[in-house]
Amino acid sequence: MNAVELARQAYAPTNNPLKSERSIEAQVIGKITAKLRLAAVRRESDFPAFVDALSKNRKLWNLLATDVAGVKNDLTPTLRAQIYYLAEFTDLHTAKVLRGNATADALVEINTSIMRGLNIGQGN
Repeated sequence: MNAVELARQAYAPTNNPLKSERSIEAQVIGKITAKLRLAAVRRESDFPAFVDALSKNRKLWNLLATDVAGVKNDLTPTLRAQIYYLAEFTDLHTAKVLRGNATADALVEINTSIMRGLNIGQGN
């Protein structure tokens, strides 16, 4: 292959369009939610996978809480407070789920609502 062909390939447009931060966040939340939904159905037969899915969801919400608590976050104070509240709820509800006092349904619903909000106006 000659230098001209190498240069042409190097600067050719890629098939991977750039994704927005919102679409990346929605994709991450979607993957965690799908894993949590499936693990909840299989809770009795594969409890370790259920615990792992709950743990990943809890970590996600801890990251979101940390992000909205930061001074450099550009979201409105009201939206930041709402997300922080959802993170606190998720943490407390996860503990109830692990004790067997609740189901993961509310966690899945919250994540799904957040994904819908992130996908508004994104063409998804």
